[in-house]
Amino acid sequence: MPDSPDSSQHSSVQKPRSGRPWLWAGLMAAIASLVTACKSPPGPGPRPDEATSSAQLQYRKVAANHLYTRNAERIYKGQLPPMLYAIGVLQVQIDRNGQVQRLHWMRAPSHAPEVVSEIERLVRAAAPFPAPAGAARITYTDTWLWDKSGRFQLDTLTEGQL
Repeated sequence: MPDSPDSSQHSSVQKPRSGRPWLWAGLMAAIASLVTACKSPPGPGPRPDEATSSAQLQYRKVAANHLYTRNAERIYKGQLPPMLYAIGVLQVQIDRNGQVQRLHWMRAPSHAPEVVSEIERLVRAAAPFPAPAGAARITYTDTWLWDKSGRFQLDTLTEGQL
């Protein structure tokens, strides 16, 4: 039989018939990634002096209760009104002795600088906080819901809004 014009039929290496070479390339890349990942050492775990995120969430409730106890006369009782005077999100770092190490505003109520300074004063005055369990320090975040009367609720323990 003479040579046919289509010599690809007689080749010993066959090409995939799917017509999707990108699919094969993607599959091979995925397999290579899995093999590499299995050979790589695990990444660093949490630092022993810092609490994990679940501990931070648990501590957030402890800290909120502590602030409520220390400021009972300032807590807004019942549901907050629909329009609040200020809302701020504050990150607080507490050391192993319950002392406030750092305050960081993630969202400060810039229209009410007096609220910013009052919240910072309340947090610092509430020290010492309960010591963080199993860590040299802990950083937690809470949202302050501030009424025009000067009373507040923390998002962690809020009774909601009307």
